[in-house]
Amino acid sequence: MHSRGWRNHSSVTEFILLGFSRNPRTNWILFFLFLFLYLFTVLGNGLIVTLIRIDARLHTPMYFFLSILSLLDLSYATTTVPQMLAHLVSKNKTISYTGCVIQMYIFLTLGITETWIFAAMAYDRYVAICYPLHYGVKMSQTLCIALVVSSALCGLICALVYTVFAMNLPYCGPNEINHFFCEIPAVLKLACADTSLNDQVDFILGFILLLIPLSLILASYVRIFIAILRIRSTQGRMKAFSTCASHITVVTMFCVPCMVMYMRPGSEATPEDDKKLALFYNVISAFLNPIIYSLRNKDVKKAFFKLIGRGEDTQ
Repeated sequence: MHSRGWRNHSSVTEFILLGFSRNPRTNWILFFLFLFLYLFTVLGNGLIVTLIRIDARLHTPMYFFLSILSLLDLSYATTTVPQMLAHLVSKNKTISYTGCVIQMYIFLTLGITETWIFAAMAYDRYVAICYPLHYGVKMSQTLCIALVVSSALCGLICALVYTVFAMNLPYCGPNEINHFFCEIPAVLKLACADTSLNDQVDFILGFILLLIPLSLILASYVRIFIAILRIRSTQGRMKAFSTCASHITVVTMFCVPCMVMYMRPGSEATPEDDKKLALFYNVISAFLNPIIYSLRNKDVKKAFFKLIGRGEDTQ
């Protein structure tokens, strides 16, 4: 049963994901609910990416970052939800050890990248509102691409550290994960070793990967609100604030549950609370992001009506 690499201390070759309920009727209800949420997530985020790509008016840094966010949300949900749907209606709820490691790594990479993209979006709004005359120069295409690439590299490297630290522990049984996917806090509970070092690594990385981007976002918005208060016209203030309100809402929905999940000791968490938190930043936030951005955004709505052939009605 023993194998090389990360499994040199482990006898577990697969994990069983317990999911939400053992009641078949409840699982079918959850299946249709999450299927709807997932299909809408794919449709909504896919539509935003398409609109931004085909409409020249949306070829700006703000919408470039929004399209990256939509791609991340789409990928984020796809990493976990299809498997969760299959497990809800199947008696076989297993995932291989390797599959678990891959899912964990991809999920973390996307999540970490997303937190830094939020910081890049906040900086974009800061430049747009505080330095409107220099916006085109300061937010160049080169800078935008550099911010996205550096966010992705941070995600790839830090997710690798998280995953290696978690999977270097011995897993000798039981192999039932009380969660709907392979998320580090849930998997660590099965390790047959002291996980206090992992808790420390999780806290330190959580501090770097959540609190630093959040601090940058907060600093940007403090400057933004000071600039907004200096705008004399009420209409001008409302327009400036509305461009930021969507971003603030989305950041709060994603980052607060992530902080609770990854920065508290594993002993303080209950599996049911973990599942609710994970659902919020993994499924619900990816589902709501297109709604929040499209409902509050005239440019996106104009691009949508133009796409479906009603451009003349929106002029």
